[in-house]
Amino acid sequence: MFNRLLQIVGLCSLIIILSACSNSIRENENKAEEKNNESNTAVQDENRIIPTTVAVTQILDALNLDAIAIPTTGYDLPERYKKLPEIGNPMSPDMEIVKSLNPTEVLSVTTLEADLKKTFEEVGINASFVNLQSIDNMKAAILEIGDKYDRTTEATKLVSELEGKISAIRLKAESHESPKVLILLGIPGSYLVATENSYIGDLVRMAGGQNVMIGQEPEYLPSNTEFLQQSNPDIIIRLSHGMPEQVVEMFDEEFVTNDIWKHFDAVKNKRVYDVEEPLFGTTATLAVPQALEELINIMYP
Repeated sequence: MFNRLLQIVGLCSLIIILSACSNSIRENENKAEEKNNESNTAVQDENRIIPTTVAVTQILDALNLDAIAIPTTGYDLPERYKKLPEIGNPMSPDMEIVKSLNPTEVLSVTTLEADLKKTFEEVGINASFVNLQSIDNMKAAILEIGDKYDRTTEATKLVSELEGKISAIRLKAESHESPKVLILLGIPGSYLVATENSYIGDLVRMAGGQNVMIGQEPEYLPSNTEFLQQSNPDIIIRLSHGMPEQVVEMFDEEFVTNDIWKHFDAVKNKRVYDVEEPLFGTTATLAVPQALEELINIMYP
């Protein structure tokens, strides 16, 4: 009986010791998690980032990064940024407002670098220009931002998810013959031809299309309708940039009043399509999979 009692006492003591150890481990884990959260918060507080475009703002949100201001836009921005001050449109941010917010870094895009870099430098603002001119460039930019702001895991996951979605969508185009595509970028009052080096050109390439302006270095070129007619595209895609209703009206009038357009096979076969922002912009966005899917549906009805 005495030995039995000793066994029971010993077992109870062991249970108490194990329970205490378990509680201690949980307490240490909780402290470590709290410390990690505090560290992340401190990093966030140290970084006062201002994105100047919708695409960059969406990338910051996907990487779980805070911002101190947002661009002025008619498009939807992530909920977490809705109450932040606005700094004006991406092409001409209000430098006084930006300067007053004392940012550690302002993030614009390379397509606006020639217009904005000198202005940022003159007012002493640290500005970086994110390359979103193609899908591969956007993926590289996401990884770079993630590495810079301690969001490597989030950035790697985001890029991996994008690649998976893009690969799945591109499978739909593999069994089709590649059409020749002419891409027109319309702005109020005029239009340009998008080359394969533009974002929309990159989308068309990934969708299996052949851009009629292949081998051209600039993103956009002035239109030469006689040359374009000779290229005889199977499809014409018209992208409206800014004031889409006005730009579509401009395109419609051009295609009616300029007699040369009626000689295009794409016009004869009614293969002229209008696409608009924000899904189709002048820079890549996280909506690449949706834009690519819409393009493929247009190109292979």
